[in-house]
Amino acid sequence: MSATETVRVEVADRVMTVTLSRPEKLNAFNAAMREALIAAFDRADADDEVRAVIVTGEGRAFCAGADISAGAGGFGNPGASGDADWGDERLRDGGGLVTLRIFRCLKPVIAAVNGAAVGVGATMQLPMDVRLASDAARFGFVFARRGIVPEACSSWFLPRVVGVSTALEWCYTGRVFDAREALEAGLVRSLHAPDDLMPAARALAAEIADHAAPVSVALTRQMMWRMLGARDPMEAHRIDSRGIAARVASGDAAEGVGSFLEKRAAAFPDRVSRDMPGYFPWWEDEPWR
Repeated sequence: MSATETVRVEVADRVMTVTLSRPEKLNAFNAAMREALIAAFDRADADDEVRAVIVTGEGRAFCAGADISAGAGGFGNPGASGDADWGDERLRDGGGLVTLRIFRCLKPVIAAVNGAAVGVGATMQLPMDVRLASDAARFGFVFARRGIVPEACSSWFLPRVVGVSTALEWCYTGRVFDAREALEAGLVRSLHAPDDLMPAARALAAEIADHAAPVSVALTRQMMWRMLGARDPMEAHRIDSRGIAARVASGDAAEGVGSFLEKRAAAFPDRVSRDMPGYFPWWEDEPWR
């Protein structure tokens, strides 16, 4: 296990658990946590032992939002007005740097929301693939109540997760709502008693780690997320076709079929670090004409 001031990272049973660890501050987000989270996902992608990632919080909160105890500067942006250079790299939103890194991740990501998740504590979950919550969790997209706007790329993610009407209602009102409402809107997949939350998250992660080919999972994750912005199903057809062609010729496909026919557990040989197909990342290529 490794530790930083703000985040703990542990790998066990092929699952990386990333724990936001500022419990005395309700795991409030700051620049150090931003860098630690990005580093954790860099590590997850580089480590073939990691088949899935769980993100949770220490103590009674998941993340209570940006640490604004010292004022608006806690939002992590120097601010600008008038004739500012709006292309200045220093204006980039820190929460967005984290969510973009999670979006690019090649491992499935599960949120185990153990308590309050407000502001960036809610938006950082949106590019995670499955969100489980304690029945004591609470959520809030409170930006308008703080005089700012939704961040962490949530104007892209949130309407895709819960629909534009619900996304707008939550962001317009800025109200904090309970886990039951989050479940009914599709923000979270299931609710659990506090003591059952992490076992449920680990069970889901183990099902992925124990039965799925890592390269297939990495490709599937990127295919699903990136196709949310596709203009036409032909874009999906291009990528599906490349993926099927590449994977049918792989050692994983031979093992997957062989293990099924022989009624045994599969031992997939391919690794994300070395065996991603040549067309990946496809979004940097010219599309078929």
